[in-house]
Amino acid sequence: MDVKVARIGKPHGIRGEVTVQVLTDDPETRFARGTRLLTEPASRGPLTVKSARWNKHILLLGFDEVNDRNRAEELRGTMLYVEAEESTDDAWFEHDLLGLEVHVDGEVIGKVSALHTGPAQDLLEVELSDGSETLLPLVEEIVPEIDLDAGVVTATPPPGLLDLDRE
Repeated sequence: MDVKVARIGKPHGIRGEVTVQVLTDDPETRFARGTRLLTEPASRGPLTVKSARWNKHILLLGFDEVNDRNRAEELRGTMLYVEAEESTDDAWFEHDLLGLEVHVDGEVIGKVSALHTGPAQDLLEVELSDGSETLLPLVEEIVPEIDLDAGVVTATPPPGLLDLDRE
C-alpha cells in the first residue's frame, strides 16, 4: 500500500511551483530532489521532485513535469504518495492503524479512526464505543504498545484525558 505524503494546494509564482499540505513527518526525505511521487488521480502523475523549499511555514514543490502556472493549477487537490517501505519499529502509517481496537486496562474503549501527524507529536483519533471521539497523543507514556498482528493499541491515558472535549 502506498503512503500519502501531501496534498497539492494552489500554484505559487509563474514557474510551476505549488504549495502543499504536508502529511508526513519526514518532508526532507520524502520531497528530496529526484523523488518520484505517485498521484491520485493517477492521470496527473507520476511527478518527479525538482525542488522543495519552505516559504515561511508553507512547503513549495517544483516538479520536472510542471513548467508553468497553468499546469500547476491543474494539479490543485492532487494527493501525493510514495511507495510504502518496510515499516521500522518506531514508524506508523495511518493505514496500519485504522480500525485497530484501543484497550485501556484490558477493556476495549473504541477503535482508531485517524492519525494526525504534527510537528511536535502525532495524535491518534479514537472513535469511542459511545460514538464520541477523543485524541490520544502517540507517545510511549500514553500508547506503550501497538500490536499490528493482534489488531490492538494498548493505551494508558492519564486520568481525565479521555473525558476532554466531552460535556
